[in-house]
Amino acid sequence: MRSSGQDGLYARPRMAPGTAADKARLAPFVSPSSRPGVMQEPVLVLNATFEPINVTAVRRAMVLLLKGVAQAEELNHAEVHSATKALKVPSVIRLLAYRHIPKQTRALSRKNILLRDHNTCQFCGNAFPASELTLDHVVPRSRGGRSSWENLVACCYQCNNAKGDRTPEEAGLQLQRRPRPFTLHTSRQLMRLIGHKDEKWRKYLFY
Repeated sequence: MRSSGQDGLYARPRMAPGTAADKARLAPFVSPSSRPGVMQEPVLVLNATFEPINVTAVRRAMVLLLKGVAQAEELNHAEVHSATKALKVPSVIRLLAYRHIPKQTRALSRKNILLRDHNTCQFCGNAFPASELTLDHVVPRSRGGRSSWENLVACCYQCNNAKGDRTPEEAGLQLQRRPRPFTLHTSRQLMRLIGHKDEKWRKYLFY
């Protein structure tokens, strides 16, 4: 069943704001002449050891480059311009200092549950825009079901209403796959999914 949102899992996810210094570094390059949407395109982030660890937006990747904490390994086809210079948009960046990545790198959130489940309802198997999906507790909370990686799945509203406050078995529904935590392996699968059209990513995603 849908929640009132007290867990914080059903609220629309918000991007963490950058610092004032980060915005100042980037401001000269955010110009109307830049192709619309280019600052939100995905960039593959590598650890100092060339291990893929994340996907970020061009905007954040450029901040890391301008701060000198990362370098571009592959460039995009686009440029962003300031009054005095043009910068190539990165496609792959690498952190200059090694970053330890804990075993569990993703917070439990609505956004990450939808990412893990590929925006696909885990009961009917159909893909939907994020706005047309909710989260479902496989074991209802009224029966002690927890808000956890193993008990939350992406669900369309029709299946959510059909399931109601019941288990999938009681409602005659079957899970597409057993829900699991969002691990680094899951992240790499998503990196491949996001970057399948960018051949520059492929040589870094051989894991």
